[in-house]
Amino acid sequence: MKLEIVGIGTALPETVLDVDASLSVARALSQSTPEQGTWLEDVMRGSGIRSRNIVLGSDLVDDLRAGTLLSGSPFLPGRGGPGGPATGERMRHYARLAAPLALEAARKALRRSSTDSSEITDIVTVSCTGFAAPGVDCRLVDELGLSRSVNRTHVGFMGCHGALNGMRVARGLAAAGAGAVLVVAVELCSVHYHYDTEPGHLIANSLFADGAAALVGRATREPSGAPWTLAGNGGCVIPGSAGAMTWTIGDHGFAMTLGRQVPSLISSHLRPWIVSWLAGFGLHISDIRTWAVHPGGPRILDATAEALGLPSGALDVSRAVLADHGNMSSPTILFILERLMNSGAGAPCVMLGFGPGLGIEAALWN
Repeated sequence: MKLEIVGIGTALPETVLDVDASLSVARALSQSTPEQGTWLEDVMRGSGIRSRNIVLGSDLVDDLRAGTLLSGSPFLPGRGGPGGPATGERMRHYARLAAPLALEAARKALRRSSTDSSEITDIVTVSCTGFAAPGVDCRLVDELGLSRSVNRTHVGFMGCHGALNGMRVARGLAAAGAGAVLVVAVELCSVHYHYDTEPGHLIANSLFADGAAALVGRATREPSGAPWTLAGNGGCVIPGSAGAMTWTIGDHGFAMTLGRQVPSLISSHLRPWIVSWLAGFGLHISDIRTWAVHPGGPRILDATAEALGLPSGALDVSRAVLADHGNMSSPTILFILERLMNSGAGAPCVMLGFGPGLGIEAALWN
């Protein structure tokens, strides 16, 4: 039994930061010397990102750019001390703002799949940027009119490849006899903005954004002919890589670290594992027509393309989503999937994501 996607939807917050706005925010919150301002500009303009959406609101952005205090936001400099708001304050924002984005994406996916809410037997929620209970899953049940006995599973704190883990769960549910499965990934990375000048934190500030995505899948033995049927999943934790990418709960939000060695680890370890994994399906890298790679940043995409020997343009959709929306963590790969589906991209397709561990997660679509 396989999982066939029958509908997908995405959602973004209203506030948009272009490169200049992102740079102004970074200078207001994370710059203490003119030299750091120069470095910040290089980081922002070299990120490959043209725009990002955040949930914190245009009134806060206006304050940060103008040096005013009109919004009264707890995210203004100095309000929560030198490290910014405390983690509890950040979680209150997550609890209030995550569900509306998740609901918007889920409603689109249900509508596009022509699936009535009563048909959903299982929901899988994915998030690494916040904790709340009752959480997003309960809001989905309440506001979408799902059955009160719908099966709920949450995939938490898995990082950028979390949606791949969520799809693995959905595929397992389909194999176990589920009806229609709703998978929803939502991340509010902006609530964890770093207020210090540590280089790794500044890089994280330049990359991450907010968004949500959802898909509806159904169990199938004989695919309808559409290429978006999940045939298999795989994962690998690269040895000796525990410190390369971390996601740690601190007193002032969750702290992301991205080590300089991440691209080289991908270059060294990705190809041997992918070759072995694909062989289990009777496939080789050269058989894969479409690649959907989570854009952790330009260097990660470059390292992936180099490691796998991909032709020029193979990761254009991944680069375009990064440019348009930044790295939204787990939903990002579903934004890429939506574009590929809409463009009529061919199968087989391999989807890849990288997360703390350093972990590789993969999905095969045919």
